[in-house]
Amino acid sequence: MPIQNCVIHFLEKKPDNSPAHLHAAAAPLPLNDALEALLVDFNEHYNAKPGKSWACFMDDGQALPANLKALADGQLEFQQLGLQLAQHWQTLLDEQQIYLAGHLCLMLYQFNMADHCVVALLPQRHGLCISDDLAPTDIRHLDLSQLQLACRINLSEWRNNPRSRHYISLLKGKGGKKLADAFLALLHAEEHGDAPADTRTLLRAFSDYIDTTGLEEEPVQEKTKALVQYTKDQQRKGEPVELAGLSEALDEDNPRAFYEHIRNLDYGLSDYVPTDRKTINQFQRFTGRAEGLSISFEAHLLGSRVEYDEQRDMLIIRQLPTQLKDQLKRNP
Repeated sequence: MPIQNCVIHFLEKKPDNSPAHLHAAAAPLPLNDALEALLVDFNEHYNAKPGKSWACFMDDGQALPANLKALADGQLEFQQLGLQLAQHWQTLLDEQQIYLAGHLCLMLYQFNMADHCVVALLPQRHGLCISDDLAPTDIRHLDLSQLQLACRINLSEWRNNPRSRHYISLLKGKGGKKLADAFLALLHAEEHGDAPADTRTLLRAFSDYIDTTGLEEEPVQEKTKALVQYTKDQQRKGEPVELAGLSEALDEDNPRAFYEHIRNLDYGLSDYVPTDRKTINQFQRFTGRAEGLSISFEAHLLGSRVEYDEQRDMLIIRQLPTQLKDQLKRNP
């Protein structure tokens, strides 16, 4: 992941009447192994964080997006871009009376032939180490496992796909709505898509699609594994699920089948779906077929619409599908 530029500033807003303090870096950081390790560590922890949302810039002519364009056009130096971002965050801390101290990181890098931008507040914590004289010594160190406020912008997607609304991956953490809104204001962005809700819709579309195939138990399980694997691979890369790519992963012989199923029934999903790790991890289908009987349902229905009585070897199914009820009523 070649790093193009990186700068880190420190800002602090104390709970008194004093204005927010900015300790600005004099120059961008040298590109070395330590910086590469920081990026690798950041991406590892960022990708593992559940519950990320997706966003896009509200207006390309304002604040950060305008400065990113000016940087690409050679009209603005990276150091000035980072300083203006830090000054904007300083202003927001004062205006919103947000009491916070932290290092604001701005980094540009390339990954998978695409340009990316990271904006993040890097968390630090106190710890101990053993010094050269073999005594415990207090130190401060980065703890990216506690990352709460960060974003990753796919600059190539933003520049090349004007219709895209999911090129900013956003981690808002647990700092509260006030802090999350201030971070969105820093980016001049607005959220689009609810990852858990979009994931549930995608899984419902998959279950509906499976129900139309009439497949045996083993092929159904294979397609379910393919869905989960493809989704997790995208999550590890920090990318949304591409419906066309998922459709191909589900059926190499008919790679458009699942995609056309979604489009024909209009589930309201865009071609790129932000997914939620927790929702995917919980997804499972119970499937069985024997002696003319075929049963298949999603795991989350067990205990609500579907009840299993192990002692009597029975399934109790509530709220039967309308099509099935109509067939039963017509049965003489």
